[in-house]
Amino acid sequence: MTGTDRWVLRLRGPRTSPGVRLICIPYAGGSPEAFRAWSNDLAPHVELLAVQLPGRGARLREPLYEHWKPLLDDTFAALEPYLGEPHAFYGHSFGGRLAYELTHLAEARFPGRTRRLFVAGCRSPDVPQRTPLLHTRSDEDFRAALREMGGSPAEVLDNDLLMAMLLPTIRSEIRLAEMWQDWHPGGVSAPITAVYGRDDPIDSHPEMRHWPRYSRCRGEVAELAGGHFFMTSHGPELVHIINTRLEDGDG
Repeated sequence: MTGTDRWVLRLRGPRTSPGVRLICIPYAGGSPEAFRAWSNDLAPHVELLAVQLPGRGARLREPLYEHWKPLLDDTFAALEPYLGEPHAFYGHSFGGRLAYELTHLAEARFPGRTRRLFVAGCRSPDVPQRTPLLHTRSDEDFRAALREMGGSPAEVLDNDLLMAMLLPTIRSEIRLAEMWQDWHPGGVSAPITAVYGRDDPIDSHPEMRHWPRYSRCRGEVAELAGGHFFMTSHGPELVHIINTRLEDGDG
């Protein structure tokens, strides 16, 4: 396994054995490098990987996905070499939806290897998408909404050149997130830990409280301080939750 490839960034290897791979997927338009800050706090047996989708980093100019099926097919094909060993998924917002869909595929191909699914800041599949849809807004209104969400620094949102490069990716993935719905007759076999931000105006407890229903094993809902992007504002507290659920590498 290479340390870095087009789809997967290996941010930290396990320091003890047996290990478990934590495969992280960022929010819409988010950089996989955001997870590097977790490296020092993760338990020694946890290997840290992050998915790099088109539209950011070295893949900035690659075509974006318009539909879920090709996104899932390509992402799963890229991750398949990493899924034969014990692993867990973490996904934030749009990344939580993608992580849930990938868990279905991983369990079909590698039964028993997905030890846990972490979904954060992400409505459960039975919760309807709020309207009006964010991805249909004008660029000006879209940028204003991003500012209210608090995930992008003001210096980024105020930079017209930079936003011209970033907005198509963010809008495309928010569109996918808003189009996502419950496509599966049953949940997943892995336990689910759903985490929400206490002050999240988008997906807080009412939108996330049903996630335990989507695990045929067991599920839980945990609260952290912070808004929609608590993975950066309250990273150590979130990593503590992840470590306790992945104790001894068995999820």
